[in-house]
Amino acid sequence: MEPRIQEIFEEYHIRSEAEAKVLQNLVSLTPEEMHRRIDEFLICVGPATGSLINTIIKESKGRSILEVGTSYGYSTIWLAEAARETGGKVTTLEIHPGKIEFARKKVEKAGLGDYVDFRQGDALSIIPELSGNFDFVLLDLWKDLYVPCLNLIYPKLNPGALIVADNIIHPESARKDALEYQKNIRSRKDITSVLLPVGSGIELSRFC
Repeated sequence: MEPRIQEIFEEYHIRSEAEAKVLQNLVSLTPEEMHRRIDEFLICVGPATGSLINTIIKESKGRSILEVGTSYGYSTIWLAEAARETGGKVTTLEIHPGKIEFARKKVEKAGLGDYVDFRQGDALSIIPELSGNFDFVLLDLWKDLYVPCLNLIYPKLNPGALIVADNIIHPESARKDALEYQKNIRSRKDITSVLLPVGSGIELSRFC
């Protein structure tokens, strides 16, 4: 990994550590209050998951990459760095324009701007409009949207496509929706799927 990209990741990690302390002091908030404030925080996939998805894309030679949930761009940089090596491109979806602006600046600073196509808006509206099929998909948005997004992405998967869904084990508040996603994707006869205890827990699935 290039030094300038490592420096950007370090900036993200410092922010994440600082925000973790703030989040500890917000445990008394009601679920409604936390839902309103959650977009203030980075809450990224973390280095273990980021490194893993980067390696998976490189080893599988994935070129057409879809990220559903850009957030502040941490995972986007892991994906884009892999796309640069495979000669591919990342299409990343995010509903909050402020997050996209932040992510875009970080991606440009990393020298990876040519490998990312930012799309702002609701994922359920954007996905049907996307042309072409995908070799790799990262799902990392509100967990109750995992199954609806999967239903829309499913017809757009290339043979051998890989899907990674984050936060399957943690946080506990998302567990119900995570289990619904697991049940749904594992019920599909042309998909094999396994839970990996990496980071917050990822479901790694392969479309046959």
